[in-house]
This record gives sequence, structure tokens and C-alpha cells, in this order.
Amino acid sequence: MSALAGVLVTAAVTPALAVTGMAANNSITMFENLPGYLEIDPLAQKSTIYAMKPDGTPSAMAYFYDDNREEVAFDYMSQYLKDAAVAGEDPRFYEHGGVDVVGTVRGALSTLGGNTQGGSSITQQYVKNVLVNNDMSKAKTEEERQAAWEEHTKTTVDRKLKEMRYAISVEKKYTKDEILTGYLNIAGFGGQVYGVQAAAQYYFGTNARDLSLAQAASLIAIVNWPEKFRLDMPDSETNGANSVDKQGNVVPYLENKERRDYILGKMLEEKKITKEEHDAALAEPVAPKITPPSHGCQASPSYAYFCDYVTWEIKNKFDDPATDDVNEGARLLARGGLDIYTTIDMDLQNAANSAIHEYVPGSIAEANIGSSAVSVEVGTGRILAMAQNTTYNVDPEVTGDQYDAVNYNATIDYGSSHGFQPGSTFKIFTLGEWLIEGHSVNETVDARRRSDWGTFKNTCGGDINAGDWNPRNDEGEAGGNWSALYNTQQSKNTGFIAMAKQLDLCGIKNTATALMSAGRADGKPLGEGVNENGDQITFGPSAILGTEEIAPISMATAFAAVAGKGKSCTPIAIDRITDGKGEAVEVPKSTCTQAVTEDVAAGMTYALQRVMTGGTGSTSLYRMDTSDTPMIGKTGTTDDAEATWMSGASSKVATVVGVYNVTGHTNLRETYINGEQAAGLRHYIWPRIMDVANFKYGGDGFPDPKEEYLVTPTANVPNVLGLAPEAAQKALEDAGFAWSMDGDVDSDQPKGTIGAQNPSGTAPRGSAISLKISRGNVTAVPNVVGAQADQAEAALTAAGYRVDRKEQDATDPSQVGLVLSQTPGGGEKAKPGTKVTIVIGKAKDGNNGNGEGGGDG
Repeated sequence: MSALAGVLVTAAVTPALAVTGMAANNSITMFENLPGYLEIDPLAQKSTIYAMKPDGTPSAMAYFYDDNREEVAFDYMSQYLKDAAVAGEDPRFYEHGGVDVVGTVRGALSTLGGNTQGGSSITQQYVKNVLVNNDMSKAKTEEERQAAWEEHTKTTVDRKLKEMRYAISVEKKYTKDEILTGYLNIAGFGGQVYGVQAAAQYYFGTNARDLSLAQAASLIAIVNWPEKFRLDMPDSETNGANSVDKQGNVVPYLENKERRDYILGKMLEEKKITKEEHDAALAEPVAPKITPPSHGCQASPSYAYFCDYVTWEIKNKFDDPATDDVNEGARLLARGGLDIYTTIDMDLQNAANSAIHEYVPGSIAEANIGSSAVSVEVGTGRILAMAQNTTYNVDPEVTGDQYDAVNYNATIDYGSSHGFQPGSTFKIFTLGEWLIEGHSVNETVDARRRSDWGTFKNTCGGDINAGDWNPRNDEGEAGGNWSALYNTQQSKNTGFIAMAKQLDLCGIKNTATALMSAGRADGKPLGEGVNENGDQITFGPSAILGTEEIAPISMATAFAAVAGKGKSCTPIAIDRITDGKGEAVEVPKSTCTQAVTEDVAAGMTYALQRVMTGGTGSTSLYRMDTSDTPMIGKTGTTDDAEATWMSGASSKVATVVGVYNVTGHTNLRETYINGEQAAGLRHYIWPRIMDVANFKYGGDGFPDPKEEYLVTPTANVPNVLGLAPEAAQKALEDAGFAWSMDGDVDSDQPKGTIGAQNPSGTAPRGSAISLKISRGNVTAVPNVVGAQADQAEAALTAAGYRVDRKEQDATDPSQVGLVLSQTPGGGEKAKPGTKVTIVIGKAKDGNNGNGEGGGDG
């Protein structure tokens, strides 16, 4: 059979052999040595990203492709389409065994005569396209793709022989209908359009099964010469909407129509259509309805930045670091025919998108303004909404502040953002560490502003001295003896610094990292890297006030963790993926870890709920229709109000909203947009999003914290009497107490030292201890009991005391004239000038002290 096939092929290509000078026996040998089996690699197909409608049905968000192709089954193709392909390209398709000898000889003779003409069967054309697809699917660069195309499309005898050999083997393995299906799915239709389904959608806005006779013939006409007969070049003089025939008549898409009409004639000749169908289709003008697919995220404005995040999830998940020149994830997205079903909630996304665009324009004259919003599901990490104020754009020629390809919500590996300073929203991590290290929300700290905060404990890399760092409170208060709860509710900077002073900075950093399941937005751990000024970053005291650049998605993850009983789940954007064959593809999964204990989380939610009901978050709360849903929250404003945040969560959904300077240093409190202070716009956007979340997902009450996180604990107060004031103050601070200097006091302590403190012994931890400076004027009163009265008085007077003498009957005659008692007593402390009362023994009446009785006689 192989030899016979070789003879037939040799006969078929003899004219070409004659031209090339190749001997017939050489062609037979070459034919027999070719592989007999064609490996058909999967076709490059477009991938589709879906959002899920509220009823659970998918809605296409965007398409990605190198080849715009969607494979469809044989039964999904219009019969007109299949008949047009056979009649126009290979009328003997169902009769030959892969090589149409008659057509091949006719084509070779025509070529020999100087008029190049194809003679390939549908099976041969299918083989050629498969070989092109196989090599192009392996190509890593555009140059390699072009080389693969040229290799399998150049006119050579070798290529023709190879196609014939493979065609025969394909016919042995597959049915005719399977081959025709493969051919119609792989064929090119001009540009990036491949396969009949994509062609039907692109050129006529319909599906392959719904094509009319005239439309089907027009599509098959394109296959014969895609760049010549394509229907999306209306300015073409010969194949455009206004093309003119030789008689000067305007005939839309003239060249395609001529080829289409030829195919219609062949279909009539092959009795695939009736004369009436033929004439009616012939009379129809070629009338394409160009319907470009929404290629890339830019075609889906409402979801563009989330769509971009999804593409990065694919690229990051499937990339092989060993191949530097190509990203396997990007290739899979462009060629793998993936159906990607995302986590996005269309209702929540619409709320986020509309709220941001209503309040924050894409650009303003005063600043390079940016705003973003992101919502994640508590307990799963599923991203439910992701929006920002700018228009997504990846065209470098389109410029302006209102256009940006950078996803403000994401980390650097998910859209190139370097993040923003979160300001006071970062304080929740100090609150968490405060509870972890055994403190209570009702414990107070000395929150007075000071010029020297001293040294902060840091077990990660050595203690850190704050130097002259002395930030103020937002409202300018000097500070006071404030509880951790009050500090949280009112977002007091000095309060949190005082709290951190009693903690380990390393612990705060670790708690932040655990709750966010991330570090800095630039991919570095907290406390590493450089800031926008090129300065080296360290996780020092200032970091607790939110000075490191963080991605909003990381803050949303942290708030979801606090609301979710301490369990932090890495964010995910994809629920499931199927490939071009409908088989499941492993998706990136959320990793959930217990960042803080449930008890600590309960203590945090206790304080953060009060931010919403009686603190800085109440501005958002009172604008909500669902204000009765239990919610936690925290506001944040950076230095000079360059970035402002509103972050919070119910027990079901966490949302973070920010308004920022993307670049520059404009004070948003001094900037107004449509009459509203830019710094306050977060309090309009966040409620709009969370109202939708609360209506849709609800929200449960948060667990009550353990009593130990609510009580005011007591501690031993250091005895600081006799210490210098600075030493006394440090001793109290180190023990967790505040202090106040309340004047001076008479004291036997050295002058200028602490002469009195109140309270002493034990006191509520963090409470203020009243201190007084010793005047150094109190000494011990001499003990004069038992001394002669005159001697005693002289001694007391010499010591600087005033003497008050009193008498008392002596019980013992020997005590007469001696000091029986004194007040203050001997050794007691009293300042000079104090009156000392001495009691002197006297003889009882009738007793002169010598035992002789008296008489009146």
C-alpha cells in the first residue's frame, strides 16, 4: 500500500518533478521515509474570563488570544458551511483517501504552465494547518512564529509530499466528518481570526450554526485566500465596502463576492442547494457585521483592573522561572482556550465602580488623584470587588492622569503598584500585639506628646532609639492618660506610640505580616527595601503609624482576618478553570492561617466596633442604610493628608477604600472636588459598597472578648521615693505607669528628689502616679522620753522644734520631772518649727515625791 501510494503521489507530482529535476524514484523513497503518523497538538484557542451573574450564570468579561478561535463540534456548524467547504475546496472529499489525485495533477499542470494553483484536498490543507499550529504553539517569539508559518506554507515539492503522506495517515485514523470538523476549526479567516465559530461571530455577529447560505459561502471564500477575501477592510478598492467592478458598478466586497458566488455555483452543481436557494443567495450583497471580540481587559471598563489582576494570577501561577524568555501563564492565557470563572460579585463590583467614579474623577488639575476600592470575602479570601477611578489603558501612546495600567489595589507582582502609606489603619496591628502581649483594651498609657520617646524594644534586630521623633496627634492635643480603647476609637498617635513603647516592635511587625498575609506592596518584607526618596527602610517606631507602602488588597485581607476570628486567607480571584477540552485546570488557591488567636481577634473587634459607633469611623456609619449590621473599622490619614483610607468589615465582607496622591504631595484636606473635601470622599464611597455587601451577605455579631481583655489590671507601683525625677519617671514608664509632677512636699528625702508618690503599693496598670519633689526639710524628731524636762526641751529647741509642755500625774514617784511621752514621737519625721508636745510627770496631790505624807495640821 505504501509503495502504491508512492507511485500515485509520484504520478501526481511528475510535472513538478520535471521542473525541479528530481527523479521519480527519489520522490518514492522520500515518501516512504516520511513519518506515517501526524501528531495533532491542541489548537490555540482564545481564553475567556467570566464574571458570575447573581443567578449563577457566567457573563463573559474579556477574551485573550493569539488566535481568535473557539472550537465547536460538527453538529454546531451550519450544514451550509460544511457543504460550502466541500463544494468550494474539495468536491471529491468524501470519495478520496486523503489525496485527490485529479485535483493535484490539475493544480500541478496549471502551476507548470505559469499559473500557480492549489490542488490540495481538505485533508491536506488540514495537515498543513496542523503542522503550522504545532510549530507555532512551541514558538516563544514573534520571529519564531513567523518562521514556523513560512516553513509550512512555502511552495516546495518536499512540503507537498509530506502533506500527502500525512494526509493518507490522517484518513486512516479519523472519519471524514472528524477531519472536516478539524479543518473548519483550524482554518484561518484573516488577521487573528481562526475557525468558523470565531469567524461567524467576528464577520457576521452570529454563531457557526446560525449562518445563512450566503454568509456561509462568504466565510468559506475567505479560507481560499484570507488576506485577499477578508471582510474587515472597508477601504480596500477591490474588496471593500465601496469596491467597484470592471463596469464601474459599486459592488461591496467585490473579490469576496466573486469567490462566494463561485462557491454557491459549486454547491448547486453538487446538488447541495436548490436553484431557488442559489439564486436568492446570489442576489444578496455581501454585508458583514463586524463584531470584534472584547480582546483584553481594556475592552471591559467596569472590570478592567480586576480582569488585569486575574491575568496576573494566571501568569504568576503557571510561569516557569527557569524560562526567562517566555511566561507560560501568558501563553496559556493566549492559546490555551481557558474558561476562567472568577470570584467577582457583579452587584458589589457595580457598586464599587459607580461610587468611585461618582466621587473621584479620573483626573483633577490640583493633583494626580487616585482612588481605589477592594472587597474580599471573610474566611475565603475571594475578591468580590476591585475598582479604581482611572481608565485602564495599556497603550503607551495614550497619556494623561485619567489613564493608568497600574492596579492601585494590588501588590507589585499583580499590576506594578508600589502601594500607598496606610496611615492610622496600620494601628490595628499594634492593637493586636497589645492584646497578644497580655494587655487590656481598658489599660491606660501615658499618651502625652514628648520630644524624646527614648528606646523601643526590637528583638528582630536590636532596640531602636526614637531620637527626636515626636509626632503630634491629628487634632493637636498634647495627650493624656488614655486607654488603649480610647486611643483606638479616636486614633491617637501619641497613645499608640505609648502602647508600642511597652511592646516589641518585632512583634508588631510579625502580627501585621501574619494578618495581611503579605509585607510591603513592593514585595519586600516590612522594614526592608527603600522608600520613594531612596532612603533605606527600617521597621522603627514611625512604622506603627503606617509609614510603609502597603497594597489595599493586603489591608483588606487583614481586616477580613480580624473579622474572621483571626484567620487570614490570601486573596484569590479565580474559582475554577477549564481548558479547551472542558477539563478542569488547577487554580491558585487561598492559603488560610491562624494569624492571631480567636480570643485576640475578639478583643480587636471589640475595640474596632467602637471606632464605628463612637469614633472616627462613625462618619461612614451614619451614612449607611445598614448601620445596624455589626461592623469593625479604622480610618487612616497620612502626614499632610496625602493619602486617606477607610477600612472595615462585617463578619462576611471586608472593604478598603483609599483616596491618594498617586504622585506628588497635595494635601487632600485642602483640596476640594465638586465642593467636597477630597480627604472625606472615602466616607461616601465605603458606605455605598458596604451597604450592598450587608444587604446581600448579611453580618453576624462578633464574639465577646474574654474578660481579661476588658478588665483594668493592677500592678505593683515602683517605690521611687528619693530618686531624681527623671529616674523616677523612667522607672514608672518601664513598669507601664504614667506619672504627673504635682508640686513639692515637705519630706525627709534629699531636696530635689521625689519626696512623695501616690498611690504606692498596687495600682491599675497604666494609671498615672502623682509625684512631688522633696523640699528636703523634714528630719527625725529627737527621742526625749525619760529625759529631764528641761533637758528635753533644750534638745528639741536645738533641733528646731517648738515645745509645748504638759503635765501628768506620774504613776511612779521616780518619773516626777521626767518626760513621760512626746508627740510627734521620737524618730518620726517632722519639719523644723513643728510643735512637739512633751508630757512631764508630776507628783500626785499630797505626795512630794519623797514618800512623806503632808498634812494641814
